[in-house]
Amino acid sequence: MARPSKYSAEFRSDAIALWRALPGRRTFKDVAADLNVNPETLRTWVRDADGRPPAAGAVEGPEGELARLRAENARLAKAEKEWHLEREILRRAAAYFARETK
Repeated sequence: MARPSKYSAEFRSDAIALWRALPGRRTFKDVAADLNVNPETLRTWVRDADGRPPAAGAVEGPEGELARLRAENARLAKAEKEWHLEREILRRAAAYFARETK
């Protein structure tokens, strides 16, 4: 008998939605690291979700929409952090080159 998962169905569906929201841009390893799960666990969840028809209402209902919006929110928050980091690096580079040209 298999032991019960320590991850809720909602967490698993959110993780799958997050991975699907970034097709080709991030690996299972990247997304799994963000979620603090094993990459093979995430891969299994995605493979199982692809092989099974979705539960009634899970994709089109409020739960599916919530999972999609949470994944999009996580993606946008990460993109904003990256944008702020890039901006700071460019600001420092501009200040350096401004000092060098004087």
